[in-house]
Amino acid sequence: MAHPLVLTDATFDQEVLQSDRPVLVDFWAEWCGPCKVIAPAIAELAAEFEGKVKIAKLDVDSNNDSAAKFGIRGIPALLIFKGGKKVDEIIGAAPKQVIKQRLEALLK
Repeated sequence: MAHPLVLTDATFDQEVLQSDRPVLVDFWAEWCGPCKVIAPAIAELAAEFEGKVKIAKLDVDSNNDSAAKFGIRGIPALLIFKGGKKVDEIIGAAPKQVIKQRLEALLK
């Protein structure tokens, strides 16, 4: 089973902004209850979209620069990037089906 890619401030640009495929970044923190609620769905999506969409997680407590760069004020925040640009965002603990629909729309 695929696991979400773990991002850091140091790897963000290369793994997300320079990616040749769409990337969903889950901005989260260990203390965040809703982040833990959606974590299994994020892991399932990583497996379902393997090879098509890169699914990644960024701990905002350890990586403040990336969170600040994209104006993350509340978590969980799911930002979707394509071609180095943010093209969509989902704030809060969205159901897996909602996230999946947004990703599928990108691939059309």
